[in-house]
Amino acid sequence: MIIKAFARKTAKAACIVLYRIMNFVLPVNSRLIVLSSSVAKSYSGNPKALYEELVREGLDNEYQCVWFYEKHAFDIPGRHIQVKYGRLKYLFYMATAKFLIFDARQPEFLRKRSKSIYLQTWHGTPLKKLALDMDTVFMAGETDIESYKESFRKNASTWDYLISQNPFSTETFRRAFDFKKEMLETGYPRNDSLFRHNNPDDIKEIKNKLGIDENKKVMLYAPTWRDDSSFGLGRYRYTAELNIDAMKEAFSDEYILIIKHHYLVEDNTDWTVYDGYVRVFDQTVDIAQMYLIADILITDYSSVMFDYSILKRPMYFYCYDLERYKDVLRGFYFDFENNAPGPISLSTTELIEDIKNEKHAAYSDKYAEFVSLYNPWDNINSSKNVLDVIFKRDGR
Repeated sequence: MIIKAFARKTAKAACIVLYRIMNFVLPVNSRLIVLSSSVAKSYSGNPKALYEELVREGLDNEYQCVWFYEKHAFDIPGRHIQVKYGRLKYLFYMATAKFLIFDARQPEFLRKRSKSIYLQTWHGTPLKKLALDMDTVFMAGETDIESYKESFRKNASTWDYLISQNPFSTETFRRAFDFKKEMLETGYPRNDSLFRHNNPDDIKEIKNKLGIDENKKVMLYAPTWRDDSSFGLGRYRYTAELNIDAMKEAFSDEYILIIKHHYLVEDNTDWTVYDGYVRVFDQTVDIAQMYLIADILITDYSSVMFDYSILKRPMYFYCYDLERYKDVLRGFYFDFENNAPGPISLSTTELIEDIKNEKHAAYSDKYAEFVSLYNPWDNINSSKNVLDVIFKRDGR
């Protein structure tokens, strides 16, 4: 065990040295774009939306597009290649790419070259405190809050552009990331599809593609991860404590329950025991498709609330650990309890009653205010507007 650990550590160190040599001696390829979503765990989110707009415009014929994947290659349209994350080819493309498009921080050993352009799309408007705004850190691999903040500050200093979904995010990202370069206040590219495909025909097509009964309504349960439930670096347990048996008894005649985990969460639950009532989709399926088919969203503190609100459909907040999450783990940027655009339930029993009684209807004014605050820039052309900035200013 000790020998294997030493060998892995030595191999990693050698790869870092090789990467830095390539980074120093190889020329930047002005026609090379590298992309990844969720640190190569998925093909989704803002990078996906930007890439698919790039394909629509035919830019995949002008540029070499490289997608990174962690375990299995994705089903991706257009002209591109896929490379396994962390391998030698990954290091080569990272060292020589002109354009880097990511939605999360990348490993600290990577160095952005002066001739490269790094577009950080980020992955959501925050409710929970981020980076330099945090007072404590519970995440795996982090030793103390000050070193975590310094690491984040250095990482963010390499970004040339950062996308913002709303004025609140602009202000928060500037401070929490200590970001001093250009903020693209375009709305999120990933939400273009919520404008483009929110119609009966497209929703029916998505249901058929995902194997969802057209005659059933859909509840989407999309919780975030818990910082203190780690079982390894970047790996977090599913700890939602939602009583699925009670949910099935209450709603299975009318609804199917779809569960979509945060990309950091690993779930070993045997969902087959729920006899088709529950469907769990992994990171190969973009959550935007689930927003479109979901009649109701159940979440907690996740940024999915800011995207789903574009559809103006009912939202319920299952927050069984509200006090601990708010006061210990993260803390919130705004008064979530008084400003949430839907009812907050502290138990499954309460959640069931809230849904059955359609309690969301009492939140129409708060919902409208929420949309006004957090979705003013989202539109069908966010992806195009971002690409116009990146490529036109590159002299294309």
